[in-house]
Amino acid sequence: MNQLSLTETQNPSTENIDLMDSLSIAQTINKEDQKVALAVEQTLPQIAQAIELIAQSFLQGGRLGYFGAGTSGRLGVLDASECWPTFGISREMVQGFIAGGDQALRYSIENAEDSAEMGLEDIIHFAPSSKDVVVAISSSGSPQYLISVLQEAQKQGAHTISISCNPEAPIKDISDIFINPIVGPEVITGSSRMKAGTAQKMVLNMLSTGAMIRIGKVYKNYMIDLRIVNEKLKARGIRFVCEITGCSPTQAEDYLAQADNEVKTACVMAIKQCPAEKARNLLAQERGILRRII
Repeated sequence: MNQLSLTETQNPSTENIDLMDSLSIAQTINKEDQKVALAVEQTLPQIAQAIELIAQSFLQGGRLGYFGAGTSGRLGVLDASECWPTFGISREMVQGFIAGGDQALRYSIENAEDSAEMGLEDIIHFAPSSKDVVVAISSSGSPQYLISVLQEAQKQGAHTISISCNPEAPIKDISDIFINPIVGPEVITGSSRMKAGTAQKMVLNMLSTGAMIRIGKVYKNYMIDLRIVNEKLKARGIRFVCEITGCSPTQAEDYLAQADNEVKTACVMAIKQCPAEKARNLLAQERGILRRII
């Protein structure tokens, strides 16, 4: 029998959880969850390396591809889908793939992670190049789906990163950067949607957000490239322009209208008192980094 992944071992702290009342169950889970942030903290040097690698890829016109199975795959697709509205990027720039395809987002397809063929099919669809970064996400780090993805990505010259809560994860050896938050055994044995899933979500938040910050998608702590696609985001955009430039809400709304709802462009217009075209030219000269202009 193969050695168990750390995420599959029994947690002695929760072996009597089935005898607890509801408050004790919640307290026990909460106590275990507190270990997650500390485990992620130990991997910050690797996370920083990954952020820089992804940012440099973006600056060269490269893309980021997340690949995973089950919970890990869903988390990757979630993070990828949020990048388009949050940072105003193209949908192709950050993509998420899950073993078993879109149906696996809603229904569990447990045998999909064992399919090297599915992995090969998905990575070929992504079509990685030397400019791109491929991130494999897995609690155990052993799915054949991901091994196939990483091997093909490396063959095509792409940079590879893997995230796993198992220090002996097989994907470690086929990754340029290995991010390994060791969260320990789960509250419910083998239920890696819990602590392992939380750790993966935290890491993914840092990777995408950190890389977007590095390429100028954030000014101070404002998401200045957000896409204004509904009333809530319109109000947010107006508020951002007001707070960044000191103009009135009426002025901010007017600048945004002239700038086709581009918050960053509207800010330059307000500060430099220039039309939208000149504001865009100024931003292009500074590679979109608002700090260099205002």
